Amino acid sequence: MEDPKQRLTKRVSDAELQRRWKLVREQMKERKIDYLVMQTCEEYMGGTVRWFSDFTARHQFPMTVIFPVDDEMTLINCGFEAPSTDNWPPAWACRGIKNRLGDVYFTTCEYTSTYDAELAISVLKEKPNATIGLVEKTMIPLSFYEHLAKKLPQAKFVDATSWVDELRSDKSPEEIELIRGTAATQDAVMEYLKKVIKPGMRDMDIYAEIHCFLAKQGSERGLVQVNSGPQGVPVPFDVPKFQNRVVKDGDQVTVLIETNGPGGYYTEILRVLTLGKPSQALQDAYGVAAEIMHTVGSRLVPGADPNDLWCYYKEYVQSKGYFPPRRSFAHGQSQSLVDRPNLRPEEPWKIKANMNIAVHPYAVSKEVYTICGDNYLTTNGQPEHLHRYPAEITVI
Repeated sequence: MEDPKQRLTKRVSDAELQRRWKLVREQMKERKIDYLVMQTCEEYMGGTVRWFSDFTARHQFPMTVIFPVDDEMTLINCGFEAPSTDNWPPAWACRGIKNRLGDVYFTTCEYTSTYDAELAISVLKEKPNATIGLVEKTMIPLSFYEHLAKKLPQAKFVDATSWVDELRSDKSPEEIELIRGTAATQDAVMEYLKKVIKPGMRDMDIYAEIHCFLAKQGSERGLVQVNSGPQGVPVPFDVPKFQNRVVKDGDQVTVLIETNGPGGYYTEILRVLTLGKPSQALQDAYGVAAEIMHTVGSRLVPGADPNDLWCYYKEYVQSKGYFPPRRSFAHGQSQSLVDRPNLRPEEPWKIKANMNIAVHPYAVSKEVYTICGDNYLTTNGQPEHLHRYPAEITVI
């Protein structure tokens, strides 16, 4: 009989999971928390569930994790009707998971809106006066929380998000190696794109080439956005709905590749390519974006204030004649596509060692759109620039 574990793709070690659980339970004991409860329905921003369980939700099917201070986890998934206990994931693939509960429920079927909460209550009621820490409340449906609060009137609910985020942001040596591996796959796909992009392709074809290449490298999920257009007008990256344009000679092609790699950790690379010589205006704008990326990256040292880095970017890009930034230009990443810290004025965290931070400033005017983005690993000293692909316009 075949060993079922041959089906497994790259995953973190048992020792890495034990490290995380130990850190979390130490904090739970200190804060007198009996259970942590978290839920997500997608992988892009669902890294916390994966960090605890090594499994992730997909395709809008909700997945709940209950993490006790003194016992193994419970996973709740849409699966077989209750009281089945042999739901996904398979037992042979589980680590630190005691219960695999499920029922037939969907977010599009309103009458099933409390099925997963009812299963959670069956576990949480074992401690009638429990203190329950909610992790990432923004991910937990109102119907789920309201049902828990109604059926567990003696329980105390607290927000455990921030301190769990802090633990997750401090990457271990094993996590750092996986992050470096993801960045290397993105360097490789950029080299590949130089060979395959040509006039006559649709933007959607480029999108498909990127996904296919990275899937073969072990990527499980990712955000890829592509756009092409004539030089002399802004060409921002865009979603598949707007990727039917045919690439022509002389065009600019803008790509965002924000994907995970083997083991599930995200990095992102953003570049501009041209089919022919780039205009001076495009070169000038790209030079500004690349300069800002390198400068901000070099300043990601312990104690750095996200607001200071934001202000530098905002002031410098405007001093060069480009529009002021209006969205995030740098943020943490892990097994979620976006994590803290977010380098904006409202971010209270300071930079610490062992953070994985994507930096992707843009320089935009009425005539040009450029963006340049790579990841940096913070250390106790100077940060490590993770991507190796040249931070310049790629001329095809």
